[in-house]
Amino acid sequence: MRRPEFLKREDAINRRLFLQSTAMASAVCVLGTVCVLDTKSLAVDKSASDGVTFSFGTYGMKSMSTEDAIRTVSQVGYDGIEIAARADWDAAPARMPKLRREKVRKLLTDTGLQVTALMEHLYPVKDDAKHKVGLARLREVAQLGHNLSPDAPPLIQTVLGGGKWEDQKSLFLDRLGDWAMLAEETETVIAIKPHRGGGMSKPSEAAWLIKQLDDTPWIRMVYDYSHYAFREMSVPATVETALPYTGHIAIKDVVKTEKGFKFVLPGASDTFDYADLLKRFYAGGYRGDICCEVSSMVSGQPNYDAIAAAKTCYANIAAQFKLAGVPRRSR
Repeated sequence: MRRPEFLKREDAINRRLFLQSTAMASAVCVLGTVCVLDTKSLAVDKSASDGVTFSFGTYGMKSMSTEDAIRTVSQVGYDGIEIAARADWDAAPARMPKLRREKVRKLLTDTGLQVTALMEHLYPVKDDAKHKVGLARLREVAQLGHNLSPDAPPLIQTVLGGGKWEDQKSLFLDRLGDWAMLAEETETVIAIKPHRGGGMSKPSEAAWLIKQLDDTPWIRMVYDYSHYAFREMSVPATVETALPYTGHIAIKDVVKTEKGFKFVLPGASDTFDYADLLKRFYAGGYRGDICCEVSSMVSGQPNYDAIAAAKTCYANIAAQFKLAGVPRRSR
């Protein structure tokens, strides 16, 4: 049985590096409190891996064909691409017949882009018939991933829907058990994303679900700090909780307004320090993808320009890798 790709890359990087880095970073830890790292002291071992990938998601490019999105993301300078494969998107499995999959695979090879993730939008449900339909959707997306990148199949990321944690966690756990079996069978990691206002909204909740599933490597977490900001959850605390279970990192900014919260492009605000976040994950052993995600709050604006957004995100974040001392894998 093939091991998840992100675990292959981490074989040489023991997860205990995070604890070692904590000790080396002059952190002051008191029982029952959060241990805060001084990232100025963290040593980044660039020889331990080829680095991380920096990608852009086609969730912010719905008006473009998948082929044009790949060309654009490559030309801007990204290392990878996350492809939205939801039912209403251009790259939905039903819209990707065999010949088109082969052409897209060749285009990815020619551009040097890695498909880092496929985005779905699938909720665990009580109804058994609908649950089976959802499993079939996951299987189809997994097959698409293997067709587009046979040697390194991308993970599938999804949120888990609304509700309250205490009311939903048993349902989540039950359905995720089936998802985990399908993920192992198809050799495709499924990454679940804590979402602001969702039934699962905290890294600790995603970690609990994964631990209840015997820490299966086929169910991982998507880390996205925009869903934790302004909620008394700091970057250090959430990274420490999420790190052992994180298979994918999405980034975007969030700002507080009189009407609530609004997502904006990555780096468009001073919500938090991206270099600090990158350094913490890298020092802890993370060697996966960092994906710029454009919220529908942004892409839904009348004057939205997908190409301009991709360029802006790149300009805002690429420099943060250098500032953090975190290397990117070359194409």
